[in-house]
Order: sequence, then C-alpha cells, then structure tokens
Amino acid sequence: MNLPSSQCAAPCVPSPNTTSPTKVVVGLSGGVDSSVAAALLVQQGYEVVGLTLWLMQGKGQCCSEGMVDAAAICEQLGIPHTIVDSRDRFQTHIVDYLVAGYGAGITPLPCSQCNKAVKFGPMLDYARNVLGATHVATGHYAQVRYDPARDRMQLLRAVDRSKDQSYFLYDLPQSILAYLMFPLGNQLKRDTRRIARDLGLRTAAKPESQDLCLVESHGSMRTFLDRYLAPKPGDIVDQDGNVLGQHNGIHHYTIGQRRGIGISAAHPLYVIGLDVARNQVIVGDRTQATQPDCTVRQVNWVSIAEPQTPIPATVQIRYRTPAIAATILPLPDARAKIVFKEPQFGVTPGQAAVWYEGDYLLGGGIIEPVTTAS
Repeated sequence: MNLPSSQCAAPCVPSPNTTSPTKVVVGLSGGVDSSVAAALLVQQGYEVVGLTLWLMQGKGQCCSEGMVDAAAICEQLGIPHTIVDSRDRFQTHIVDYLVAGYGAGITPLPCSQCNKAVKFGPMLDYARNVLGATHVATGHYAQVRYDPARDRMQLLRAVDRSKDQSYFLYDLPQSILAYLMFPLGNQLKRDTRRIARDLGLRTAAKPESQDLCLVESHGSMRTFLDRYLAPKPGDIVDQDGNVLGQHNGIHHYTIGQRRGIGISAAHPLYVIGLDVARNQVIVGDRTQATQPDCTVRQVNWVSIAEPQTPIPATVQIRYRTPAIAATILPLPDARAKIVFKEPQFGVTPGQAAVWYEGDYLLGGGIIEPVTTAS
C-alpha cells in the first residue's frame, strides 16, 4: 500500500524525556479520523496495533458498527487489532456519572470524563502491560508538545480550529499526556478525508458522528435519561416563586435552555436555575440567565503549573462557544474563580470551563452550581 506523505509538520513523539516509541497502540473508533491516524503512523515506520474499546451495545460509532469498521481498517493496513471489553468501566464512569449528575440538577460533560477515566488511562495501561507498547495515538484534533523550560507537557489547539478537540482533553494529567500522539493535530480535516480516499479506506466517506455516543445509541439524551430516571412532576416558577407551569422531571432541563420548556409567555423565557430540593425549574429572561463569574472545581493545570496569582486568559464554557476574555483566580482545593470580561449567558453547572493563552490550553475545571433564590 502506498501511503501519502505525512501531514505532521512536527515530530509526533511528544517528549524527549521518554524513549522514542517503536510500537504504538492506536485507539480505533471505526471512524475516518482514527483510521487515517493509524495509516500515518504505519507510513512513519511505527509498529502499529489497533485497539478498540467495547463501550456499549447498539448503534453508534463507539459500538457494533465501529468495531466492524475498525477491524476492517486494521486488515487493510496489515496491522493487528484487538478489542477490549470496557462496558463495565463505561457504565460506572459515564452512564452512572451522567444519571447522577442530571438527577442532581446539573448537566455533566461526559466526553472529558470518558477520555480520562475510560479511554486514555486504561488504553495506556493496556498498551504497556499487555501489548508491550509505550505510546497511545488517537485521531483527536489536538497537539501535544514538550516544553523543556518548564519540564512539562503542553496541550495545544489543533491547526484546524474548526475541528479542535483540545477542550475535551483538558483533564488529562501530565503522566498520560507524555505518552500520547495525535497524528492529525497538524492537518486540516479535508486533508484527512483526502488521505482516506487516496488509500481507499472503507471509512473515507463515513459520516461524522454528530452526537454523543449515548445519544446516537438511544436516539436522544431525553430517551437515554428516561431509561434511568423516573418521571417526577414539579413546578416551573419564576424567580419570585410564581408558578408558571409544570414539568415532568428536572433532568429534562439545562441552564440557558429556551426551547422545549413547555410554557408560553409574552417574552422569551430561559431556564436560569434547577432547584432539586423543591423539584422546581426556575425560568427568567435572558439577562437573568447571564452571570459575571463562576467557580470551577477539580481544576487540572495543563500547559503551566498552577499559578500563585490571577492570570488573564480566554475561556470556553462550552465546546461550541467562542473563547472569551476572563481572569482566572486560583483557589485552594483544586478550585478556581473565573471572572468574565463581559457577563456570560448560559453558564452551566457540570460543563467544563477551559482556559487558553493563544493556542495553549492552560487548564480547566467543572463549573459549580450557583444558588438561585426562588
């Protein structure tokens, strides 16, 4: 098979402090990105092993169809393929985590949790202890780089900013980042598709996954949650406690939501709070759904060590929202306060706030709930 020239402008090996790998395990989901990542590493001369995590049954890129496509890609590339049954781990760290979060009135972010607890850590352990490899590669659009001045791995945005996935990787510790490879981080998505077409890979025209794997498998997040959380009717109220309507479970709502609230009003209403104790959904106008700051917990400092004084940065409070100017104030107990330059709409507890300096991901954490009077 004639592979095209690598699109990597910089070495894929992340750290001069680690032995240059010869054997690399590639996490294969069955999509075009991971397929091309494996192909590029084969071209670069690595001994490549494909590894697919069996996360759940049913449709979805991570499941039955993905495993079939991943095995076929390995056959095309002439590399071995192994499947690891990770269903129990996925159930504990993702399904149970989501259900508990929604039941507690927050909107958890499963992808970063999955990357840390289900994917990268366990894959690296399996690569070392079972397959005799030192490094793990995936098709994520992000970059890792070693900074000798700080003796620290740095995580950067991908060259293709429209596909950048660094936001979902903010929670990975240095001990994992040092052994990761992202072959697609320095190329555009259209180049990935072109390489796949040139190689005749069966995933070349495979559609992009548009939703969480759980949503793809169950049809919607509402359907998924309704399997685990029983209906619990309650009131929809304004900030003064006036009852405006009824809901069938606060797990169907998220901060900043406008559509599907189930009540009509003379002006647009948004979800501004979820009171678990009273089983109430609190709504208000857009100004009431904005806030000047927030606090985050479980902070992970990535490209820099934890600073001792406030630092300026740009912050993303959701994956698809643009980064906005803010000041990060480190707090004790792995927490931080984020003060936005301009008040922000829809700051959602359970989601990740991730802060950057240019392309460098400095750190991130989970947004904490704000008590809303009712």
